[in-house]
Amino acid sequence: MDKQNITSKKFNFSSFKFIIMMLIMVLVWAFAFPFIKIGLEELSFINLTIMRFLIVCLILPFIVVFQKKRFSKLYRKDIFPIFLLGFFGVMVYHLGLNYGEQFISPAAASLIIATIPVQIVILAIIFLKEKISYLKALGVIIAMIGVVVISIWGKAESSIKVEYIFGAVAVLIAALMGALYTILGKKLLDRYTGLSLTVYAILLGSIGLIPFLSYSLIEQVSVMSINAWFAVIFLGLFSTIIGYIIWYIALEKKTASEISIYLYGIPVFSTLFSYFMFKDEITIMFLFGGVLVIAGLVIVNMRNNKKID
Repeated sequence: MDKQNITSKKFNFSSFKFIIMMLIMVLVWAFAFPFIKIGLEELSFINLTIMRFLIVCLILPFIVVFQKKRFSKLYRKDIFPIFLLGFFGVMVYHLGLNYGEQFISPAAASLIIATIPVQIVILAIIFLKEKISYLKALGVIIAMIGVVVISIWGKAESSIKVEYIFGAVAVLIAALMGALYTILGKKLLDRYTGLSLTVYAILLGSIGLIPFLSYSLIEQVSVMSINAWFAVIFLGLFSTIIGYIIWYIALEKKTASEISIYLYGIPVFSTLFSYFMFKDEITIMFLFGGVLVIAGLVIVNMRNNKKID
């Protein structure tokens, strides 16, 4: 009995630690959306992207050096494919997200980005000829209707500005880039661990930001406030490095489908943070669209559904 009690306590403590770890990940990813908004108050969307990944690229090499055993060997033949994967799947993703948040709220951006699993399903159907279940197809439709509702009727003003629509479309394109990263990265996962591929993609993909460097970066950074610096450092250190490290530690313990349930909390927390930090009005139509997106995601991630032949 004593041994069983000890084992039970260890299991409960381990489960508790896992939940705390996932909560930290959800919070640092949820906070990313309002902190992007803060960064955009003093930096252009391009310069915010550059500063975020400058911080990331200064830290990641040390992690690679001191944790060599955790990283797969980088093969020369994969350098250019991983560069392309990193540039479009990571850099263009963040450029699109940062551009979009100039015009839409962090809450709206987080809900649109949350559709990445839905877009992965769509891309798998188009390019990999995968068959999906009836329920999964329904989930895709529901989630995308939610995105349309948020993009067109989610703002408080009665007349929606064209910039708002463009912003929503830019974030949707960012989500598409995130989905492409997952689909195109699958082949490389035969030779690399998920953590290795992500780190190499970020480091190599960041090279693609060099042509975007301009004198405006120096001008804007030289007058950045403490708030903007905090936002940039948080985005680089916590939302990118710590967030991804926790994600891959979690994947070592559980499957992606098991931990995906935690990701539904990201747009919920982002919406709350956006409301309290920026006093963003949460409209009935925004809530309706958000519910549709999350309901669609839940349906898409359900298993054992009858497939469409």
